[in-house]
Amino acid sequence: MFHPPQRIETRVFARLPDSLRLTGKPSAWSFGKGNDNLHSFLEGPAFDRAGNLFLVDIPFGRILRVTPAGEWSVVAEYDGWPNGLAIHKDGRIFVADHLRGIMAVDPASGAVTPVLETVRREGFKGTNDLTFASNGDLYFTDQGQTGLQDPSGRVFRLRADGTVDCLIDNVPSPNGLVLSRDEKSLFLAVTRANQIWRLPLHADGTTTKVGAYITLSGGGGPDGMALDDTGGLAIAHVGLGVIWLFDRLGEPVARVASCEELATTNVAFGGPDGKTLFITESESGTILQADVPQPGRKLYSHM
Repeated sequence: MFHPPQRIETRVFARLPDSLRLTGKPSAWSFGKGNDNLHSFLEGPAFDRAGNLFLVDIPFGRILRVTPAGEWSVVAEYDGWPNGLAIHKDGRIFVADHLRGIMAVDPASGAVTPVLETVRREGFKGTNDLTFASNGDLYFTDQGQTGLQDPSGRVFRLRADGTVDCLIDNVPSPNGLVLSRDEKSLFLAVTRANQIWRLPLHADGTTTKVGAYITLSGGGGPDGMALDDTGGLAIAHVGLGVIWLFDRLGEPVARVASCEELATTNVAFGGPDGKTLFITESESGTILQADVPQPGRKLYSHM
């Protein structure tokens, strides 16, 4: 259907130090992972304005920071399962916590405070990832253990004024999400269906005519995503060890191949010109990087 995409190689930017690889029993989040001896599980990379890379370690409830020089530190450690991360333009770190809902972290003090733990007195299935719109609205996925056997995953919007909307509630494993350049559509990684869905966002706050935008094959399915400055998508395909680059029309243009293991869980654009792709490879506990053709789209944190 398409020409074979260009292959782009990766290199290791930073490896989680042995001193930060934990050997105790991880949290119950590790159920179904087939490994009771996880040393970490890195996810949710995002850059602050100083070039520091923040990410989560899900099974051990940690928020980690990596400096531009590749030096690691623990920003916060708490009783939760932080799964996704996005930075507010005021510097706060917002976390989609699979156990506790939406949390906020002060990167200076490490204080963790709840933002949204329930909606209409009901808890979440297990929040997974999140992204900010340019007006400060926060979109996030509620994945839990949903899949083809239980297509009841949800996507929410937490408006800047505190109003909460459920946009869709029949997704088989909603995961990473990004807004289109004009913010009129939301791209959603639907992991267990191995697809990217497109949700049109209407002026009245609803979504209709949701459709499959990209269908993938193999691996465990799409995980985290990032948008480039032309409107193309960088899609982490976990279990396949690649990041797919698609142009603004949804045509594949490149395959970024992991030089480590296959658990390529999430991505973030960075570097001086924004044309370096940083990738969390969770099995080996490393952050990979690759040179890509297009810079990343400016995020709310940098507006």
